[in-house]
Amino acid sequence: MKSSYELAMERLSKTAPAIKLSTAQKKQIAELEMKSKAKVAERELALKDEIMKAANAGEGEKVEQLQQQLTHERKTLSAELEAKKEAIHRNAK
Repeated sequence: MKSSYELAMERLSKTAPAIKLSTAQKKQIAELEMKSKAKVAERELALKDEIMKAANAGEGEKVEQLQQQLTHERKTLSAELEAKKEAIHRNAK
C-alpha cells in the first residue's frame, strides 16, 4: 500500500515529469551556485563594512539604507541565479 506522499508524487510526475539533467548540466548548475554564493558573500562583506562605519558614526538612516541595499542585492543575485538555472533546465527538455 502506498503512502499519500507516494501517491501525490505519482500524480505530480504525470502532470509535470521530472527533468533528467546530464552530468555536464549538473556541473553547470553547481558552478553557478558556487559563483552566486561568492558574489553574495562579497557584497555582504563590502556592505556590512559600510554599515558598521555608518553605525559607528551614528548615521542611523544610512545604516537602514545600506541594509535595504544589501537585501535588494541578495534578491537580485538570487533571481539571476534562478533564471540561469531555469535556462539550463529548459535546455534539458
